[in-house]
Formats: sequence, C-alpha cells, structure tokens
Amino acid sequence: MTGLLHSSDGPGIFSAPPAGHVPGDYLDGSTRTSPSEWVRSRREAAAQRRAAAKHARTAQRLASLGPGWEVVDLREVAGTAPMTYLAIGPGGVFAITVKDHGRAKVGFAGDVVQIDGRRPKYVLEARENARLAATALSRVAGISVPVMPVLAFAGSGVITFYGMPKGCIVSAYQELGRVLNSRGERLAAKTVKKLYAFADHPGTWVNSAFDRYEWSKNESQP
Repeated sequence: MTGLLHSSDGPGIFSAPPAGHVPGDYLDGSTRTSPSEWVRSRREAAAQRRAAAKHARTAQRLASLGPGWEVVDLREVAGTAPMTYLAIGPGGVFAITVKDHGRAKVGFAGDVVQIDGRRPKYVLEARENARLAATALSRVAGISVPVMPVLAFAGSGVITFYGMPKGCIVSAYQELGRVLNSRGERLAAKTVKKLYAFADHPGTWVNSAFDRYEWSKNESQP
C-alpha cells in the first residue's frame, strides 16, 4: 500500500520538529499569542461561560413565577445588560434587575447600596430599566403602561435595611415569586397576554429609548 507521505515531500505533518523549534515559529508574527494574552483570554472565556450559565439559571427561575405570569428576557429582545427581565402578570408589569453579590453583605440606606465598601448605583439602574421599558411599551400600546422597578439580589450574603428606596421593590432573588404574587390582581389575563405580545416582539424595542441607553457606562460592575 502506498503511503500518504514520501521522503521527497520534505518534513511531514507527523514528523518531529527541527531542533530549537519554538511553538508558533511557523505562524506569522501578528498571529502569535503571548503567554499573558493566552491566560487573559482563557480567563475571559471562563468568565463569559459563568455569566451565561448564571443568566440561564436566572431566566429559568423567573419562568416559574406561577400561573398567569409571562417573562421576557430583555437582553434577548432589547439588547440590555444581562440579568434584566420584564415580568408581566396579575400584579402588573415589573422590570427586574438581578445582581449577584455572592457571599458579600448588602446594606441599604434609602437609595444607597453598599457592598464591600463600594456603592454601586443599582437602584438608579433598576429605575432606569423600568423607565425605558415603560416608554417603549407605552409607545406601542398607545396608552400609558406603568412599569415598577425591581432590584433582586442573588447570593447568600445577608441583606440589611436602614431605609428602603422609594418606588423600587428590593427582594432576595429567591423571594421574587412571593413578592410579586403579593401585589394582588391588577391586570386581567387578556391584558397580560397582550402586553406580553408587545414586550416579546423585537420591533417594540427598535429605535426605542433602550437604543440610546449606554449600558457599559450606566451598569455598575459587580
């Protein structure tokens, strides 16, 4: 049987590299990756995978709010930051901004949030998410659609309050179902379905206020 490689072909793909060979020698210099760049890219890829898994778990939990509730992933339809959702149900329309604080303690003093000595503008972000969602939904519905901001914390650290922020619901992520279902029945089932159809349609968010919202600047890093 004739082999695929011949001595006249020169070094084959299975032959040993020449002495002194350094991996990447056959690559153009512009495509080489330094060890530090390689490590950084691996860390970034791992962080992205963890963020994607966290986002998926959050969406799955919100999908189980209970009968009569519809949930829209605003990252998918409106291009918002991850962990931002719209929940529409008997109790109304809620823009839910989820933050994972891990094991760190969270302290509230009105609108001020303190985590490990930092003061991220989470309440401001939650309110802005709700305002932008209300603007887009009201535009397509032709009537005013109020949207309540919700700031939910996923993590095991204790949350303490020295004063609640006004006009914004704050909840442990695990308690969202109980909190939202305690809002009573303000919307009929057919209204919930209609608003969900609007919210789940990408056209609702095209050229909306969300397009002009610079998430990278307004979203506080965890």
